[in-house]
Amino acid sequence: MSNLIAHPAGVFRAAPFLGFAGFGAFWGVWGAALPLLRAQAGVSDAQFGVALLLVGVGALPAMLMTGRLVDALGLRIAGVLLALLGVMGVVLSVASVHYVGLCVGILAVGASSGAADVAINTLAATVEKRTGRPVLARSHAAFSATVAVSSLGAGALAARAGSLPAIFAAAAVVVVALGLAVVAATRSAPAQDAAAPTSQDPPTHAGRGYWRIALLVIGAVGALAFASENAYQTWAAVLLTDAFTASPALAAVAPAVFATTAALARLATATITIRRPIATLVAASTIATAGGLATAFAATLPLALVGIVAAAAGTSTLFPTLLSYGLRPVSDASRGRATSAISTVAYLGFVAGPAYFGLLADTTGVQKAFLGIAALTAVLLATIPAVSALRRAGAVRSLDGKPFSIRT
Repeated sequence: MSNLIAHPAGVFRAAPFLGFAGFGAFWGVWGAALPLLRAQAGVSDAQFGVALLLVGVGALPAMLMTGRLVDALGLRIAGVLLALLGVMGVVLSVASVHYVGLCVGILAVGASSGAADVAINTLAATVEKRTGRPVLARSHAAFSATVAVSSLGAGALAARAGSLPAIFAAAAVVVVALGLAVVAATRSAPAQDAAAPTSQDPPTHAGRGYWRIALLVIGAVGALAFASENAYQTWAAVLLTDAFTASPALAAVAPAVFATTAALARLATATITIRRPIATLVAASTIATAGGLATAFAATLPLALVGIVAAAAGTSTLFPTLLSYGLRPVSDASRGRATSAISTVAYLGFVAGPAYFGLLADTTGVQKAFLGIAALTAVLLATIPAVSALRRAGAVRSLDGKPFSIRT
């Protein structure tokens, strides 16, 4: 018997891409709307910075709990949670007329975003397993591309309308529509993985323990990847401004180049990430480390951009590959919980990355702080053999107590 599940309907295969496109549409609008959000709330930069931390405060517990929800209710919940994210953007735009409203709205956005994140990644991992195609990597590429497009669209709308509710309402129309499309597309999904073991034996204590340890290890490695990627996204424009006295327009090239490279790298490496995940992780972390070193020692702005491009190509490939590698052997019955475990731990790196970089920049300057980011990807490179060895040894077990199917 083939180790691949029969291909589901084409509409079901499209569901992850619809979900990630909706997720990217929201976050592209978010980035473009932040100046208007700050102005409408009438808060200082310090107050606004604290309020933005609530995105992570809301996301983390939601990410932790959503896996069980997906396992219990099925993949259609991914579309519902995505639509909820679109609605929460509108709520935020209306409520943020003062500091308290801003904080409550951002907390709600963070929670709905964290829940949608776990759900659409679970959906992508499920379609990937059933088709044998690199769906996770391509879905993350769709997210990066949609962020770039929607941020430009939101910027144009802001220039014309200048109304925060109008911008988020437009985003909600797109995100809710894509969420409903995901609900419709996942109706064709089988209720259970056809290749999942049929034994009703209860899970063993050892099996549960190995499962948790393995997912925590993969999540911790993912945290290093997220911390590195988010540091570049957050600080690349500041680097060009501070170290190379670039104009605001020229500095904006850095995050745009990073996002574009990330999308292209994820598309270009999608097939190899599923066929040779360990080799992909080694190559990507090596390239990311080299990019960090090149950025830290660049003598001119073009050389700094070369380093940023290399870092984007490396860091953007890491988390999708890790997630695919970690979730591939997990049965449908526990894939939501597995996604929650990996994503929640990894998201800690996404939250901490800019702050870690900020502390380094305060001590060494912005450019030399990229040495600290290169150190993160070097540590990630050093952990890959341990992750691979854990899998090869068969120590990782699913929640149903059966060994994972291992392929490196």
